[in-house]
Amino acid sequence: MQHDAGQEIVDQATIRAALGVPDDFDAAAETERRIGFLADYLERTGASGYLLGISGGVDSTVAGRLASVACARTGRSFIAMRLPYGVQGDEADAEAAVDFIEPAETITVDIKPAVDALHHAIDTDDVPDAVADFVKGNIKARQRMVAQYAVAGLRGALVVGTDHAAEAVMGFFTKYGDGAFDVGPLLGLTKSRVKAIGRELGTPERLIEKVPTADLEELRPALPDEVAYGATYAEIDAYLVGEEVGDRARTVIEDAYRRTAHKRRMPPGP
Repeated sequence: MQHDAGQEIVDQATIRAALGVPDDFDAAAETERRIGFLADYLERTGASGYLLGISGGVDSTVAGRLASVACARTGRSFIAMRLPYGVQGDEADAEAAVDFIEPAETITVDIKPAVDALHHAIDTDDVPDAVADFVKGNIKARQRMVAQYAVAGLRGALVVGTDHAAEAVMGFFTKYGDGAFDVGPLLGLTKSRVKAIGRELGTPERLIEKVPTADLEELRPALPDEVAYGATYAEIDAYLVGEEVGDRARTVIEDAYRRTAHKRRMPPGP
């Protein structure tokens, strides 16, 4: 593919390399490697511990447990934050995730007042409802990160991210929202490999197999990730480990990667 200095090559091998997806994977070894990395990073930075917002999905549950174990090994504290927008529909899953993670402390911050205040302060009268709702969803994601960094700053802790290769390739995260974090223990993992590490850690199966959703849009509540993508996680994971996928899935994945390149780069300048 021809490209210039401002255009990124978009093909399977280049994307795999850019996202750090290895050919081989052993769940037990990778679980220990990532816990070890998190523990070493705490020692090197001198931080008081880790902090993460727990939603009840597999990604935050697995990332939270990895960080919690690392904190325990180093005598630091893991803080779980609950960040509902009002009342969370799957609150029971979030509570089960927190119980499994075993944080030293749990802090709950309702983001609804802050989100609504900002959303209402912006004139959306001439904007289509779907656009305004999408923008409000991103405000929710960013407000959650504001809350996490506020607490982390007070405690001298580091904020953990939940991004992994399957979300990264699709650009399925909010810029400066859940895409902002200090350390990413799931980076380079496919969705199936996140689940495998979850099972290695003993994560409750119902949380591992829960239908993934960002659940940010009110006009499309609990919209499954795969519906938003237009491709399944099985197809995305197969692409990321170098397997053949259908032309439709390949086009969807590569178009998403190209379209969301700005999310994975530092902002440009002159």
